[in-house]
Amino acid sequence: MATNTQDVNRTDDELTAEQAAAPGTDATKAADGTGPAGDGGEDRGTGAAPRAEEREEPEEAGAFEEETAEKAPSGVGLGAGAVVSAALGLVSLTGGWIGTVAAARETLVGQLQTSSGASVAKQIREVYGDAWHTTALWAGLFALAALVTGVVVLVRPAFGTPGRPSAAWIRSVAWGGVSLGVIGLLLAVLKYSDALLALPSTG
Repeated sequence: MATNTQDVNRTDDELTAEQAAAPGTDATKAADGTGPAGDGGEDRGTGAAPRAEEREEPEEAGAFEEETAEKAPSGVGLGAGAVVSAALGLVSLTGGWIGTVAAARETLVGQLQTSSGASVAKQIREVYGDAWHTTALWAGLFALAALVTGVVVLVRPAFGTPGRPSAAWIRSVAWGGVSLGVIGLLLAVLKYSDALLALPSTG
């Protein structure tokens, strides 16, 4: 029985030695430098590259964001358009110097074309009525320009850079210009059609 036990122990020792010496085992890989120990060095070597790339990615992202910010519109044009819209709306309510000059010219033309023997109704229509209609016409043109400019300023961000709405003050001024344009256009239509401040009756 003792002999059999020694043979079994010897056989186990021999199998262990053969497995250790066999190619492809952990011990052989460790000795050759291709096992976990060698792989660990390679892993450390290959792991350094991704870490370097990870360090470079934030820099590339920051450069891309800066380039995008440079290409994005600053909003100066929209702000100027909003101010112009509000100014045109105010001019449509006050008449402006262009409307005043045009009305004075129409008055002069009416005086030249009207004879002294013309009826009172004709004199009023030619001298004052045409001038009043001319003032209303120019006021309507200014109001329409204010309305169109304000609408363009409000709609323009929808066709620009996504996620970059215009500033709050630009939208506020543009809405003010649109409102003044609507009011001025309405008043101009009422004045031109004699529904508001019509000429005095001579009958």
